[in-house]
Formats: sequence, structure tokens, C-alpha cells
Amino acid sequence: MSIRLPGLIDPHVHLREPGATHKEDWDTGTAAALAGGFTAVLAMPNTRPAITDPATLDLALRAAESKARCDYAQYLGAGPDNLRHLDALAPSTAGLKMYLDQTYGPLRLDRMELWMEHFRRWPRGSPIVAHAEARTLAAVILLAAIYDRPLHLAHVSLREEILLIRAAKERGLKITCEVAPHHLFLTQEDIPRLGGGRSEVRPRLASPADRDALWENLAVIDCFATDHAPHTPAEKDGQDPPPGFPGLETALPLLLSAVHQGRLTLADVVLRMHTNPKKIFALPEQPETWIEVDEDAAWEIQAAHLFTRCGWTPFEGWQVRGRVRRVALRGQEVYRDGKVLALPGSGKNLRAAQPAKHI
Repeated sequence: MSIRLPGLIDPHVHLREPGATHKEDWDTGTAAALAGGFTAVLAMPNTRPAITDPATLDLALRAAESKARCDYAQYLGAGPDNLRHLDALAPSTAGLKMYLDQTYGPLRLDRMELWMEHFRRWPRGSPIVAHAEARTLAAVILLAAIYDRPLHLAHVSLREEILLIRAAKERGLKITCEVAPHHLFLTQEDIPRLGGGRSEVRPRLASPADRDALWENLAVIDCFATDHAPHTPAEKDGQDPPPGFPGLETALPLLLSAVHQGRLTLADVVLRMHTNPKKIFALPEQPETWIEVDEDAAWEIQAAHLFTRCGWTPFEGWQVRGRVRRVALRGQEVYRDGKVLALPGSGKNLRAAQPAKHI
């Protein structure tokens, strides 16, 4: 049976442009988004160069303007040297991304006083998103409480994290969070099947108990976000495999399969993949935008049929139910039965109404 849902919003994708377009770019990444039912994506700033100042933000947005097939916005990365740019650039970004665990170079925030300065200076009307794990997550929740401002926590994966977030919400703190499908459907027990390199992801695949705690605390989870992070098979199978999984085209079928199993409802999916991301990130309406899904279609995930450039998936061979048939964006049919119809550059910058102030 075919049903219509609103266009999905993914608040956490890595499109690898600039600097690593052999893995993905705005063209292939947004084609994958449409095939997965996403009509808007928010792109992370840990590219090469990282998106931290007017010049690098302009570089990313120019690439998106010419290539993106769905709507988009670009994050600014918090760094040790870009405090002076925050106020001017905030209106033209998806939000501020703070990497508080396992990062490098111009996005590395070694001192907590830098965290504090970013909380103090980032305009209150624009979101802050943090990559924070375990005790670091507790520390950044404390800052959110001290500065009395909303904080969105990326890719929560552990039982201790979701329980802490539950406690913070019960105290009235302005905390929201997201969970990636791979942390809902994969665990450490999948590592032998995937192989060491192809199982590398950050946060790492956790225990079955951690996975179960996410499902048990579904009410605490505000968004399902893919953390689409493509790398090539050669890179994943190499001596120093980079962390990350592609996910834009597999997220919805995995979650619709969970609906068939009675673990979720369609309302749960729409709330966490449309309503809440739109609200948390204050995104504008996409008029006449919807996706048509055959909720009963049974099929097998195969990387050979995906649009992502990276050419593999950790869900290879999985049997799923629920398939995107059509996507309409602002009244135009942009995807139908395995064919992306949107042209490169037809996507809109969701923050374009408020251009950056170059300083």
C-alpha cells in the first residue's frame, strides 16, 4: 500500500565537499538523500578545509548552489580561532557544530574555556550541536544549563548517555538529541560480519544492552539522523580505516521495517524525521513537498543500487520492508522509482534569506 509522508529532514550528514569528493559530493549526496526520502539535509563542517570562517563557508555554499538536488543548510564548525566570526556567520548556517571528542586541526577545542566562549558568543537564536560522548556529554550538558540555552546532542549511542539525557530533560534543561539508525540496528556483535575496517564508526558500535536502552528510551530521542559519513571500500579496508557509514538510503527502510515489526509507529518516524528536526533547527516550510512510500514493498539492500558514491553499505543483504516510490519537492517531482529527476543545483539553501556578513 502506498502512503504519503512529509519530506524527511536529516540534520546530520557529511557530504565530503570540499576536499574529499572521491567519497561523495553535493551532487551524489543529495541524490542519495532524495532516493532515501530526504528533501532537506544539514551538512557537517569537518571537510577539508573545515568550514570555520567566511571564506570556507562561501566555498561550501558555492558548491552546494551548483550541485545540490535537495534543499540544504551548512553548519559552521567551532574552532579555537574563529570566535570573531560567530555573530556574523550564524544567520547563514544550519547551526554551530562543536566537536568535543576525537577530532583534529581547526575544529579541535582542547580547552573548556573555548567551549564556554562559543556558548557565550554564538547567537541565541541559532542551534548548537555537540559531538560529545560519555563524560564529555555530561560536561556539555552542564554548560547548556549554565548558559540556559538549547543544545542538540549528536548520535547518542550508549545507555549511560540516554539515561543522562532523560534526567536532564526531566529537570527541564533545553536538551534535544538524535540517534543514528546504525546504533539502533547494529552492535559490537556485528563487527565480525562487517570486518574491522568496515565496522569503524564514531561513536563506535556499542553493546546489545546499549542498543536496547535506546529502544527502551525512545521517548527521549527527538530525531533519527543518519550521520551519513561515506568512505570508499578501499579506504575502509585499508591499514588505517576512517570511521563512518553511509546511511541516507537505508535509514527509512530500516525504520519502516521496525514499524512492521511493531517496534515503532509511522507517527514515531514522522515526528523524528520531519516534525522535530524542523522545529529544533527552525527550518522554513517546504511547500508542496512529500514522499510516497510503498510500506509493504519487500526488498534487499544492495550497494550496487545506491546513489551514494562510496559504493558500499553496512546493511548489504538486509531484507527490509518499505520503499520510497516518489518524492516531490516544492511541487516538482524529483524522484520516481529508482530515478533521480532533480537537476544538480535545483536544491535551495534553507538559510539563504539571511546572507552571511563577510568580515
